[in-house]
Amino acid sequence: MNEVLKVEGLSKSYKKGVLAADEVSFTVGEGEIFALIGPNGAGKTTTIRMISTLINPTGGDAFVDGHSVVKEPDKVRECITYLPDEAGAYKSMKGIDYLYFMAGLFSTDNETIEKYVRRGVDMCGLGDRLEEKIGGYSRGMIRKLLLSRAVMTRPKLAIMDEATSGLDVINALDIRKTIKKLAKEEGMSFLLSSHNMLEIEYVSDRVGIMAHGRLMVTGTIDELKSRFNAANLEEVFERTVQGNEAGQSV
Repeated sequence: MNEVLKVEGLSKSYKKGVLAADEVSFTVGEGEIFALIGPNGAGKTTTIRMISTLINPTGGDAFVDGHSVVKEPDKVRECITYLPDEAGAYKSMKGIDYLYFMAGLFSTDNETIEKYVRRGVDMCGLGDRLEEKIGGYSRGMIRKLLLSRAVMTRPKLAIMDEATSGLDVINALDIRKTIKKLAKEEGMSFLLSSHNMLEIEYVSDRVGIMAHGRLMVTGTIDELKSRFNAANLEEVFERTVQGNEAGQSV
């Protein structure tokens, strides 16, 4: 499996010696869904933002499709898309106009823009509602629009933080199925972060668990459940985090 993302000793320290991420290393292959999970303050968001080139690391590096986030951030941005938990859309815009606006940020070629928008329209499934202003959309509709925006350009790596946060079961399932379909059928790679262990267990190929800025364990769901003699990912998560807090090796 070709590596789309390679993270090597990525670190971030702030003033007063606060180490938000401590030599984090992992890989994400082509068409793989990798989930980075951990308790609040574990360093997940910091790590994701460094990979997304939103903040600069103080140590290590990460490579997206061979491009360094430290030395080639512009090249990295051409290969990725980032959908944060707090992402929103312009409420005064119609859904279709928003897709055209976002497509225009990635290309100046009209034919390419039309291709991106057609893909976004097909993926979001909002139909005639795209002719309405986003301010009248439900949270689920907005999230579907944002997801479509994030993947309509076929990025090498889609980075998503709490992709289904606050959604009802049906809308959450739709988004999970879309992510799995894109990975399987189109070879798109995903880096996800979520507090929903059921979601992570359903959608992910591999998982990395962070605590206190360090990546403690990585593996497939089955590997981790076997290693920790756990019935589900929640138990793996609990034992990993509690073991770290007690100073035990995991």
